[in-house]
Amino acid sequence: MKKIILTSISVVIGFVSFAQNPIIKHIFTADPSPIVYRDTLFLYTGQDTASVTATNYKMPDWRLFSTTDMVNWKDHGSLLSPHTFSWATGDAYAAQCIERNGKFYWFVSTFHKKDSNSNGGAAIGVAVSDRPTGPFKDAIGKALITNEMTKDKPHAWDDIDPTVFIDDDKQAYLYWGNGSCKWVKLKENMIETEGLITVVDVKNFIEGPWLYKRKGLYYLVYAGRGTKPEMIEYATANSPTGPWNYQGIIQENVPNSFTTHPGIIDYKGKSYFFYHNGTLPTGGSYRRSVCVDYMYYNEDGTIQKIIQTKEGVKPVSK
Repeated sequence: MKKIILTSISVVIGFVSFAQNPIIKHIFTADPSPIVYRDTLFLYTGQDTASVTATNYKMPDWRLFSTTDMVNWKDHGSLLSPHTFSWATGDAYAAQCIERNGKFYWFVSTFHKKDSNSNGGAAIGVAVSDRPTGPFKDAIGKALITNEMTKDKPHAWDDIDPTVFIDDDKQAYLYWGNGSCKWVKLKENMIETEGLITVVDVKNFIEGPWLYKRKGLYYLVYAGRGTKPEMIEYATANSPTGPWNYQGIIQENVPNSFTTHPGIIDYKGKSYFFYHNGTLPTGGSYRRSVCVDYMYYNEDGTIQKIIQTKEGVKPVSK
């Protein structure tokens, strides 16, 4: 039997409906990654399951939600976890899904087992599906990026937080990193790199890059140092590989969470900025929640400051 709770939060099994931030309230979610496919906005996230007193992350899987009006969100459940990858161990860090040639490629960050391919550390893998809702499977059978492939930083967790962008000329780019920002070209099959890995000099970069293009200008938005970690900062360029021109802070610190993470999308005529904070009851830096607010641009293409709200965004027509 379906159960409906007639309060300010209405919940139907398999379907959740909220009208304010955070947009997902029945579980803790983090690291939002939106895409639009046909008429639907799909939101891929991680999940936080750490205890209230935990001092580190516990992120068992990646999940999917969808909407056609920006206020009613369907929960598609857990579609992927590190267990999907035979080489992986550890938590489900930030990820991004992108469509190409009718297939959906979910680039994820987790940790690598010690084996003949890697001595461990953070790694990036790719899962693939014929549908945005899965089922997803390991597209390669091994990691796309391992810790041994990047030597610019001494720590073992620098290869996390992938973002993927396909330019108008069909060339795909993978950006990622913690402590330094890195990029490499992807082949058309989306499961092989092409050329050398390059380290980018971007001011204040910490982690969580998001790469996109708007009106001929390339944007690299990321979690940065700001005046105290983490704020969302960004740079622009005339090429997807830079050089990047630092533009400043667009989102101040979020409530009750040390981290935040950008996910940016245009949908039905408006621009949306997804992020996470720690404002749900018992929430915090390891029990985060995804939010969404409007995003606005100035005439010269620069981004206006993001205004964080409890109200969130208004419904759009289906």
